[in-house]
Amino acid sequence: MIDERITDLTLPYLKGKRLVRVFVPAHEKGEKLPVIYMSDGQSLFEEEKCPFGCWHVREAVRDALATTGRSAVVVGIYNDNDRERVCDLTPAEIGKLQYPNLFIKIMAKLLAGPRAEKFDDFIISSVIPCVEQRFPVKTGRENTAFCGSSSGGTFSFFTALSHPDIFGFAGVFSPAFIMFKPEDLEKWVRSKLVGEMPFLSMYMGKGDDKEKELYPGFEACCDILERCYPDGQYKKTVNNSADHNEAAWEPMFRDLLDKMLKD
Repeated sequence: MIDERITDLTLPYLKGKRLVRVFVPAHEKGEKLPVIYMSDGQSLFEEEKCPFGCWHVREAVRDALATTGRSAVVVGIYNDNDRERVCDLTPAEIGKLQYPNLFIKIMAKLLAGPRAEKFDDFIISSVIPCVEQRFPVKTGRENTAFCGSSSGGTFSFFTALSHPDIFGFAGVFSPAFIMFKPEDLEKWVRSKLVGEMPFLSMYMGKGDDKEKELYPGFEACCDILERCYPDGQYKKTVNNSADHNEAAWEPMFRDLLDKMLKD
């Protein structure tokens, strides 16, 4: 048995570098595991290093291994600078951005320019090839997921639908779809419906002002999926008492992990 470990990678991104952390759980020699790529890598692993809350993904993967005998590698890509984060995780191609409420207006002040397309290319062209070359991961869409929350949830939706040949699963938690006009979002979604599409775990809370402000965009997106997305390929979850934080997203990550390992 090979013990679990976290490996830090520093990969070139735009004009600088970006930290990527890879958690490989305990596994047998020669064994390969499914892989979940996640934005906001700074909030995933060690609680003492997560000033705004922790997803506790190591504990979730350990629990899955203990109860099912199956587990997954988790790759956390850092987005720890507020201004850079909003730029990295906001796509331009869906449509012109709108700022209908206070939370989104605050985000807009940080948004020098949407560039999720560049962050997406970094993941597809640099992160995934590096991980597949250096770590014991299975390849193929049935073994690959992307997961994120808030702006990261928007990005998870964007990158999974942009690459249905790569990602078979996506965690879309508390996404900021309110930034897009529903007609633009629907046009974009319909343009991506080619072949087999990823399973989408769609989640939103309604327990605090941030979640309430994001909820109309989430509901609009779910209505779009109801009209045009393949049957059985998305699950909608709403928690009326949950706030906009990692404590709410952690159980949803566990659900996505469970779905991925069972399928």
